[in-house]
Formats: sequence, C-alpha cells, structure tokens
Amino acid sequence: MASAAALPCGAADGFALPDESLYAMGRHVYERNCLVCHGRWGDGDGEMSKGMVPKPRKFSSGIFKYRSTPAGALPTDDDLIRTVRGGRANTSMPYFTHLSDREVRAVVEFIKFFSPRWRKPENHAAPVKLPDPPVWLAEPLGATRRAEAGRLVFVAACSLCHGAEGDGKGPSALTLLDAWGDPCPPANLRAPALRNGRAPADYFRVLTLGIHGTPMPSFAEALTEEQRWELAAFLGTLHRTEAAAVTR
Repeated sequence: MASAAALPCGAADGFALPDESLYAMGRHVYERNCLVCHGRWGDGDGEMSKGMVPKPRKFSSGIFKYRSTPAGALPTDDDLIRTVRGGRANTSMPYFTHLSDREVRAVVEFIKFFSPRWRKPENHAAPVKLPDPPVWLAEPLGATRRAEAGRLVFVAACSLCHGAEGDGKGPSALTLLDAWGDPCPPANLRAPALRNGRAPADYFRVLTLGIHGTPMPSFAEALTEEQRWELAAFLGTLHRTEAAAVTR
C-alpha cells in the first residue's frame, strides 16, 4: 500500500484567482449569514463572536483548520463547501443547507478576498491522496489486536495533550494556544461527535495532515502509515467505550 503523497505547496495545483464575477453575490450571502460571527472584515470579531469557543475563523489570516491539502496549504473549494454545508460539531458553526449551490460557491469565493494568501500560487496545493483503509479494520480480531498497538502509540504520542483517557485533559491541555493566540484545548476524543468525523479514515486524515493553526501536528513523518492506522483503530474504541458506559 502506497504512503500518502502530495505535491509541494509551491506546485500551485488548483491555483486560481478569486472569482470576481461572484463577488457581489458572495458579499450578499456573507452579510446575511456570516458577518454576525466572522465580522465585516473577516477578522472573526463579529458581534456574536464574544465568548465563543472556539472563536469564529479569521478569514483575514488565510489560515484554515479543515482541509484535504498538505500542512500549511490553503483548502480546496470542496473543503470550504463541506464546512459551509455541514457546519462543525462542538462549535458555533452551523450547517447552511438552505443556501443554493451557487450561493455557497459565491460565499466561498467572497471569503478569499479577505486574505492576500489566496492570490499567491505557492500557497495552493493539490489534495493529499490518502490510502484506502487496511483490510484488517473490517476483521474484529485483527482490528482489536491492532487497536492495542495503537493504544501504545497514543500513550507515547498523544496523551500529553489529549490525556491518558483521551478526554482532552492531558498535562499540557491548559497551556495550548492556536495561531491567533487563543486557548486551544485538545479534543475530547470520547465526545459524541468530533469536528473532523469519527470514521477510521477521518482519524487517519487528521493524523496525516494535522490541523493548521492549532497545536495538532501532522504525524506523517513521525509515525508510519501502519502506526497511523493502528492509532486510528484505537481512537475508534474510545467513543464506543464511552457510549457503553453511558448505557449501562
């Protein structure tokens, strides 16, 4: 199975200047749906942003957490559309299913005008091609054995932030800050929903790409592909264990 690979950011894959033909419509959609949280200038300082944790995205910084591209690269249009359409669990970002496809496309183009990063080819890259899940994930015995190996990786690589129980209460949790200087507590991996999804492929993607603008790094170099899948298998057991405890 091939390792995840990506072209370097400087390759400018997917680069296109923001579409000025959609600016007016995008501004209209933004002002009606996004301005109250993200602010008039896209700085995340809208009137409803006070007290929000995490704070609304600062589009003016050109830094985005949720993407399919390499660490440091801008997200693709599809990445942005998924966030607008589906929202983000455990945040104040709702889903916007009432918007038409053209309205979503327009607001995605409009937010690009807040940051000059979108106009520089070196900030763009093609999505990272991730491998298919290994066959052992579908085999209960094999998945259990691999998840135990993943638990050992978790203790060594993740527990300092996420805690020994995966509840986000590790020794370093209260000291972590994001790229904007705001507190950035680690995810409670036992929570009912996670912002990046709960499928093994979702865990693997985050472990491979990291979350830009946060202390969550990419483990593409630190862990082998096999270790990342084993860790993904273990992370999947945390929610099932929590759910079983609640129903007892």
